[in-house]
Amino acid sequence: MRGIVKSFPGVQALRGVDLALHRGEVLAFLGENGAGKSTLMKVLGGAHIAEEGAILIDGVVTPLTSPDDSRSAGVAVIYQEFNLVPGLTAVENIFLGQEICRAGFVSRKQERKRAAELFGRLGVDIDLDAPCRSLTTAQQQLVEIAKALALDARIIVMDEPTAALTSHEVERLFEIIRDLKSHDIGVIYISHRLDEIFTIADRVTVLRDGGNVGDRPIGEMTRSEMIEMMVGRELKDEFPSRIPAIGEPRLEVSGLCRGRAVRDVAFTVHRGEILALTGLVGAGRTETVRLIFGADEREAGEIRIDGKPLAVRSPEEAIASGIGLLTEDRKLQGLALGHSVRENFGLPNLIRLSKGGFVKLAQERGEFDGYAKQLAIKIPNREARAGNLSGGNQQKVVLAKWLARNCDVLIFDEPTRGIDVGSKFEIYLLMNELAAAGKAIVMISSELPEVLGMADRILVMHEGRVTGEIADARRATQEQIMELAVA
Repeated sequence: MRGIVKSFPGVQALRGVDLALHRGEVLAFLGENGAGKSTLMKVLGGAHIAEEGAILIDGVVTPLTSPDDSRSAGVAVIYQEFNLVPGLTAVENIFLGQEICRAGFVSRKQERKRAAELFGRLGVDIDLDAPCRSLTTAQQQLVEIAKALALDARIIVMDEPTAALTSHEVERLFEIIRDLKSHDIGVIYISHRLDEIFTIADRVTVLRDGGNVGDRPIGEMTRSEMIEMMVGRELKDEFPSRIPAIGEPRLEVSGLCRGRAVRDVAFTVHRGEILALTGLVGAGRTETVRLIFGADEREAGEIRIDGKPLAVRSPEEAIASGIGLLTEDRKLQGLALGHSVRENFGLPNLIRLSKGGFVKLAQERGEFDGYAKQLAIKIPNREARAGNLSGGNQQKVVLAKWLARNCDVLIFDEPTRGIDVGSKFEIYLLMNELAAAGKAIVMISSELPEVLGMADRILVMHEGRVTGEIADARRATQEQIMELAVA
């Protein structure tokens, strides 16, 4: 890709970007949220058309003006939000739009045979007849990879492929990527998990503010150099230090139950404390906080705020009681993507920001502008659609609306998933400031370095139960946490 230029109203997304990928290579494509990575990949995938520049495949200029053009050229993009039809089976999704036909009819037998061959090549056993909605995240990702192989793709883009995978599933994915390399397939790998980059990548290309800032073999880069290249400044510590001032109990949970997902969970979070809730995917962490927030109905258990029992039956009641939840999936549950960032900011604050059934727009705009400046939210204007923002800026909008609500208890469910190291550091600083102001914070995280770097205390869950507590997180190790997580 040579000299790619792309702009949107009020935003210059790409400023003459170059990118090269070789046969049998894994290229790590890095940059902060909003740097232009997704835009460039959408140009490669035919979803956006560049205003200037050229794309060459095998040395031949190849115009990619639609996703069909891109697929025909051997390019497959596996987006962070999978492009699968939930109600269709794995086989139907793999061959959707490229059905195997005989005499004008779709040959289900041939499609099943070909799908079985593709999954055999990947070394996995997937139920061919199960609807994709019933498959795990890792299995859905394998369906996406099988789709790419069915296209005879020579270039595969993977955008945050490990965001929701367990460590075992990540290792399996890496084995598959190495096999793809051995078949001369080039892989563009986008991730904010820098440890993975050093494990799987051959070379690194870095974007910042829509332009190239570096391209080097992985063996010639250190972690600190990589971070500095991405954020444009030296970041000495990935986790800001703080001296906790932990006070009285603020949130108390006891005997919390819902089927087998949450079984007799009990814990306390104090003023000024960051409590990490961790464990393997499916351990019951998100299910637990959804009960606290009233998003699901609990079968048993008691919740107290500052010693007072709460009969929380809905998110509305939880918010009124001073509880805020930053959901794991900000796109589906944290934001109304079709609405402006200002409107999203106002949603949980409408009682305060309205009078006589009308929103006090001047007050809403003023408050939003203040938080946008405080959190350094990158937007062309306050009326920009939330769906058009990068992941990091979307997360900051979610943060802003809960900060404006001034909740006493804040639950952060995977607060930095899909967010670059610079934005992560800003969110960590904010969490520390909230704790210092006496807020009680529950942080769910699958990233063990984040748990060890941010938490004062750690609770580990397995199969719906709390299997252990580590009172001093700063003296804990990843091995200790994993032992409890598989107990």
